Amino acid sequence: MKIKTPRELPPVNEVMCEEKLVTALQIHGHAMVLRAVRNALSEAREALLITSDDPATSTISYSMDDLVNKTLDQLELWSTPLIRHVINATGAILHSNLGRAPLAPSAAEAAYNAGRAYSTLEYNLEEGTRGERTAAVEILLKRLTSVESALVVNNNAAAVLLILATIARGREVVVSRGELVEIGGSFRIPEIMEESGATLREVGTTNKTHPEDYIRAIGDETAAILKVNRSNFRMEGFTEEVDLDKLATIAHQYGLPLIYDLGSGCLSRTLYNRICEEPLVLDASASGADIICFSGDKLLGGPQAGIIIGRRRYIEVMRRHPLLRAFRCDKMTLAALEATLLLYFNPQRAHKEIPLLAMALADEDMLENRSISFVNALNEADVPASLLNESSIIGCGSAPGCKLVTPVVAIDPTCAPERFTPDELLSQLRKERPVVIARAGHERVLLDLRTVFPEEEDALLQRLLSILV
Repeated sequence: MKIKTPRELPPVNEVMCEEKLVTALQIHGHAMVLRAVRNALSEAREALLITSDDPATSTISYSMDDLVNKTLDQLELWSTPLIRHVINATGAILHSNLGRAPLAPSAAEAAYNAGRAYSTLEYNLEEGTRGERTAAVEILLKRLTSVESALVVNNNAAAVLLILATIARGREVVVSRGELVEIGGSFRIPEIMEESGATLREVGTTNKTHPEDYIRAIGDETAAILKVNRSNFRMEGFTEEVDLDKLATIAHQYGLPLIYDLGSGCLSRTLYNRICEEPLVLDASASGADIICFSGDKLLGGPQAGIIIGRRRYIEVMRRHPLLRAFRCDKMTLAALEATLLLYFNPQRAHKEIPLLAMALADEDMLENRSISFVNALNEADVPASLLNESSIIGCGSAPGCKLVTPVVAIDPTCAPERFTPDELLSQLRKERPVVIARAGHERVLLDLRTVFPEEEDALLQRLLSILV
């Protein structure tokens, strides 16, 4: 029976009794199925109302099966997680919108194990008493960076806020005007500093800051000197800044701590030599900075975290600050961070297993061979594709001037068996599963295999063929 008017629509309970929906009740529960049925009937009612004046000539009609299928579609939509696996073919290794750094397999497994069962998160096995939540990662950080103490919070902005709230609340912090950066999402370093209760004392100009600028600004109200690594942009030309060693000397001459917001936090000297822009954590700690903070999910290649390292006398005060409770990491983050840090004790293993390092340090010949094989597979299916020399980026504001030469797969979708414009193909790739995020350039769709895991290549190929052939 075809339903052509709103009056003919069945009641909710009648639709609920359909066999497919009785089965759906076991999966989704009564409340969700009821809501989905009501939605389906409401949408059908609105569509039928448009043509209700002349049902005889209307082309819009519904059957009970139509209503059931609309209900099932709605249930599938509601029960599908919005955070999904994505194949990242953009060439941005740290993609801000795609979750930043993918975890090493051992780190992902550690997070899973910590989340699915009980753990020794805050338990001392030797003494059978309460333990310290972040003790494991702090021990590893001290060993890796040769510092006196360490602390972990949930992100680097929280680290900056905690440091300043502890060290400089109600007092002044001297900082170069050229380092008052915006860190993303419209969050700015000055605003974070103000929330800490510290007062900014800006020195120098946008492009030049000299040692005497800092010295002139130091007074009775000065609590610290802050240096911020401008990791998300570069200044070139007529510029000058005070290096970390000199700034540490000035700070200590006046009995002040030097705080260094390192930002990205590179622990691999091999990666440092490759990108030549971001400072090494080890070099920063050896320069005389008293407190250093950086992210866990950027050049470290771990989970989101704010890592604070430095002198014990400052960090122990932070450990007692009330904000630490609000900023603390959860058990899965700490487990993943511990597993990531453990890999760094064997650099060869770290470079192989931490995806960020493996992608950034990938052999160009290997990338070219992978790309050639992919192009050949597309061409065999009559999809026009070729190689183009392009550049991958680190991403997330890290090493903005670093371009990693990469041969990319360039597809011309306008000449494929099923024709699309580049923008249309990109849109199609974002639908269904697996979701693929790529980029356009040279009037082509570009696929950068540097950021595609080898085990994802076949799924990526089949996804493209399902659209273009």
